[in-house]
Amino acid sequence: MRTIRIHVDAPLAAGATLTLPAQAGEHVARVLRLTAGDPVTLFNGDGQDYPATIDAVGKREVVVCVLAAERVDNESPLRLTLAQGVARGEKMDLIVQKATELGVARIVPLLTERSEVKLEAARAEKRLAHWRAVVASACEQSGRARVPEVMPAVSLDAWLRELADDGALRLALLPEGTRKAGELRFPATGGVLVVGPEGGLGVRDTTALADAGFQGLKLGPRILRTETAGLAALAALQALHGDV
Repeated sequence: MRTIRIHVDAPLAAGATLTLPAQAGEHVARVLRLTAGDPVTLFNGDGQDYPATIDAVGKREVVVCVLAAERVDNESPLRLTLAQGVARGEKMDLIVQKATELGVARIVPLLTERSEVKLEAARAEKRLAHWRAVVASACEQSGRARVPEVMPAVSLDAWLRELADDGALRLALLPEGTRKAGELRFPATGGVLVVGPEGGLGVRDTTALADAGFQGLKLGPRILRTETAGLAALAALQALHGDV
């Protein structure tokens, strides 16, 4: 039987009774057509699943009762941050969704030298909320109980100035890169992977990355589209050094 998992941005505990967020409640009642007594599983990103049952389904709300808390241990031992040049339209949604399924720990939308997407303040806020919703949905589907952090979109230069010096391996996906995925050695703090937008990373970008200690990673002899490149790299790194 399929497990219905629902992300709830609120504290959860065994014995608690709560009303599902409006969108989740509508999905449960109108799309899934669940009724009182049906089981669901809640999670809020704290690393636990919370089995629950539906207490009541009304016209405007769905009330559930949390039965227990169960630790979920399916996070990759390889902690990876994907710093992705913001791609146009649904490409970015695809990247965010699949990166979550592949176990990424953090996503940073980057505005780079060749970025074609312009995000002013109001639009940037809406896109961030949308990407976070995509991540939560991907966690519901994939069984993750830890929700990857999605940072606000930021310029490459500003991000590099604030990047923590925590020893994580710094990589940039480049056609001219010299490092190969199989030869890498990751520290306990994991790695950071930069992927350019549709037009790739420009000269100023690659110079700034090199100055910040990033090494060029090459996957193979073919040039990959931005919506393919980062996901292929994440899958390869997880297969070689993580849990895939």
